[in-house]
Amino acid sequence: MKKMSFLALLIVLLPAMVFAQEKVEAPVWNVGDKWVFTQGNIEVQGADKDGYTLNFSKDTCILENREFQKIIFEKSTLNRVYTLKGDKREKYAGGIRKILNFPFNPGKQWQDSFYGKPLTGFLAGRVNQDYSESFNILGWEDVQVSAGNFKALRLEYKVKNTNPGSMGYGSEGWIRYWYFPGAKYFIKCQYDKDYFAGEKDWELTSFSLKK
Repeated sequence: MKKMSFLALLIVLLPAMVFAQEKVEAPVWNVGDKWVFTQGNIEVQGADKDGYTLNFSKDTCILENREFQKIIFEKSTLNRVYTLKGDKREKYAGGIRKILNFPFNPGKQWQDSFYGKPLTGFLAGRVNQDYSESFNILGWEDVQVSAGNFKALRLEYKVKNTNPGSMGYGSEGWIRYWYFPGAKYFIKCQYDKDYFAGEKDWELTSFSLKK
């Protein structure tokens, strides 16, 4: 009887145990952590009890640095919370604010929105527009990049122009990311070339993590 009860309990708990194994918590970044990509590099330059300051090299893809060299990430979720110019801190208000929105697990979805100028295409740098964003973690995939072969979580990001009456209203584009927990960052990115005209895909070539 006790054996049957144990088996029944195991059947109930097994899905939760599998789910827990797939759940990926926010990584701990340390000052000096660095990721080198086919387009630029990113380095952790500051860390305190609330967040991390990341420095984006000038040749980092503009869709990732959003024209800021330093961005502060919230510690618990890794959402982007501030930009930093010298000693001046301003609230982060651009796109992909929640691209890192931990914890991660297959099937997780979330939404966000922002107001700003297009960064690419023929409307780049012109009139501010309203945008909606959706994020969807599709699952684990085997990924090969310059830095090696990894099992990574694939995340699909979609952005849509929601400014009625504006040029480009209703247009939608996507970006695909692959996140590898062992590297503590994305290792690969692909852009919708029809929407993000002229942008180049990038991937991880090397990384170093401090203890």
